[in-house]
Amino acid sequence: MIVIRPAKTKDVKSIRNLVDSYAAPGQMLSKETVTLYESVQEFIVAEKDGVLVGCGALHILWEDLAEVRTVAVQEGLHKQGIGHQILEAIIQRAREVGVEKIFCLTFQTDFFGRHGFEVIEGTPVDQSVYAELLRSYDAGIAEFLDLESAKPNTLGNTRMLKILS
Repeated sequence: MIVIRPAKTKDVKSIRNLVDSYAAPGQMLSKETVTLYESVQEFIVAEKDGVLVGCGALHILWEDLAEVRTVAVQEGLHKQGIGHQILEAIIQRAREVGVEKIFCLTFQTDFFGRHGFEVIEGTPVDQSVYAELLRSYDAGIAEFLDLESAKPNTLGNTRMLKILS
């Protein structure tokens, strides 16, 4: 049985190992351990028999905008609905905090597409929000805004957006 729950600080080492398993072959950007601890409250994890087997995070970017980050499921456990459960929990959390749009940067376009995400071009925010977002040091915001400075770090991923209803 899979248990989906908010992450705890004790989960960070397992999240680190999971992220590293995808970062090494270039399928996911690596994250510093300190960054994982700083953002542990953003993470949802999946446990199977008491072992962490999946993770994902919701990072708020603006009043009505958030990014889905670091969705990963342990190799060998794909196609069992674990990623689906994690993403659904993240989408539900986005709704609870009042987010209307969620963004992701991914190679897994089919997976996110099945959850209502659509490929985007440009930046789907108005100019005043764009100007405010430019002030952020967050790499996810640079990716969302499609800034040239972020392109060397995106591994060639696809930008996708879901409008919550």
